[in-house]
Amino acid sequence: MPNHASRRTLLAAAALAAVTVAGSASATAGARRVPDDPRSHDRAPGGPPGRRPEPARLRALVEGMSLAEKVGQLFVSRAYGHSATDPDPADAERNLALFGVRTAAELVSRYHLGGIVYFAWAHNTRDPRQIAELSGGLQRAALAGGARIPLLLSTDQEHGAVARIGRPATLLPGAMALGAGGSPADARRAARIAGTELAAMGIRQDYAPVADVNVNPANPVIGVRSFGSDPRAVAALVAAQVRGYQGAGVAATAKHFPGHGDTETDSHVGLPVMRHTRAVWEELDEPPFRAAVEAGVDAIMTAHIVFPALDPSGDPATLSRPIVTGILRERLGFRGVVVTDALDMAGVRQKYGDDRVPVLALLAGCDQLLNPPDLRLAHRSVLAAVEAGELTEPRIDASVLRILELKARRGLFGAPRVSAAGAGSVVGSPEHLAAADAIAAGTTTLLANPVGLLPLDAAAAPRLLVTGADPVSPTGTTGPPAAVLARELTALGCRASAVAPERAAAAAPGHAAVLVCTYNVPEGDSPQRALVAELVASGVPVVAVAVRNPYDAARLPACAAELATYCWTDVEMRAAARVITGAVRPGGRLPVPVPGRYPLGHGLAYP
Repeated sequence: MPNHASRRTLLAAAALAAVTVAGSASATAGARRVPDDPRSHDRAPGGPPGRRPEPARLRALVEGMSLAEKVGQLFVSRAYGHSATDPDPADAERNLALFGVRTAAELVSRYHLGGIVYFAWAHNTRDPRQIAELSGGLQRAALAGGARIPLLLSTDQEHGAVARIGRPATLLPGAMALGAGGSPADARRAARIAGTELAAMGIRQDYAPVADVNVNPANPVIGVRSFGSDPRAVAALVAAQVRGYQGAGVAATAKHFPGHGDTETDSHVGLPVMRHTRAVWEELDEPPFRAAVEAGVDAIMTAHIVFPALDPSGDPATLSRPIVTGILRERLGFRGVVVTDALDMAGVRQKYGDDRVPVLALLAGCDQLLNPPDLRLAHRSVLAAVEAGELTEPRIDASVLRILELKARRGLFGAPRVSAAGAGSVVGSPEHLAAADAIAAGTTTLLANPVGLLPLDAAAAPRLLVTGADPVSPTGTTGPPAAVLARELTALGCRASAVAPERAAAAAPGHAAVLVCTYNVPEGDSPQRALVAELVASGVPVVAVAVRNPYDAARLPACAAELATYCWTDVEMRAAARVITGAVRPGGRLPVPVPGRYPLGHGLAYP
């Protein structure tokens, strides 16, 4: 290829200046939007045109980039460390071993990256101020050299069972809890709060909402991350969350296309197969993604699943041109950014090597290549594919242009700066925490209350015992759930104490009730089932509280009362305590059926 470096530099400078002006105007206009105005999100990618910078300006910016810079824009990588330039020594060594550089800032500069994805295990998410400072340092590195393109910083902050940022950030009800609440307005409000806090920390892309329709109780990877099993209800909540996130200036990412809700293998460790027919897919799995496109979703994430009815080749959907281009682009008319699920997952690495996967994903129609296991290899492989003619430079340009359009829509060219002080005042604000509690209040589902045990009379100060499963919270910053439930019941006037399961039966006599937290109870005999049976046999009334999957109810002996919270985070434990004591009336309805026990939509109320 001829080297037109000087011309590229001039073109890039002129285009960047033009886009910066447009982005600044867009950001200023966005600040004046009414928070709950349905028009406050941009519908440009998937629906009718919204306000967008002139395409010619962004095309000129692409034309002014070198091939290496263009290829870099396609990649979103992890990076170790809490700081862009001064990581802890152990994190610097990890970066050196994986990427050949010591800092995240050097990583951005060397590979001209389009984005960085934050993880707690990579030590990126200690607290809001630190995250904002990390984001600012990374943006400075991106703007300091090369094409001077701002980064799109991202994370998985679904809330509920998957969250990378913990307290003091506001932790909101997850998808299935929102599905139980059944309120698109609450779903949108939750996403608006989540997006506002992410944006304050410099994170402008969230890998949420989950658009999978969970119809398989044995699904090991989706479950309560889904809004439910009714495609129409899921579609309404997905669209609401898209509008909420993007109304806060954060790119929403509907996932996992073409649908991951009826699989029995976790794509992190294997390659799932979806057995739905094309007709079933159109009826069950397609509607939430179509709703996301119609709501103007900025990005859609592909699934590492084989779907024979949509593509008989045996390739995972991420690498399938019939699925990504033929269905997502052509059938659904999606014009936004297609991002792969993480490329270090086993589901996408079983059939092809790590050098081929990013090339095949681009050939399929994907734009962003998320977290390849070997960034150096992946980057070289894409460059080599272009040089060999397997990928054309116009094909690369098309993806880069979509990515830049997304960045411009989210105001990144105008002002990607973030303030640590601002993050500290916005993230976990009293208003947001109160809203989270208000939303959670309508999600707890009363499944059974055959003898009218609930609500308990907190004014009588009943003695309560709380026991059962105590899983670590998704962020590691809340819980444990049994202790939190006991604390919240005590705050409401009860005398509640938490004990370990092995001590529960001996401690039960003399209590008004025993509350047992259960977590993903398997079919057949299990320690959790045995514990509940032993406590029921004690004669003390037992309240079973399913703190994750509502399917637990069908795998336990009958209890004096049964509830489902859909997550074990503090906000859901507080909501359960309020329902148990009657401070709040139960309002949740099952968003999935519990086979053999309760139908879709089941949920009791107090007289």
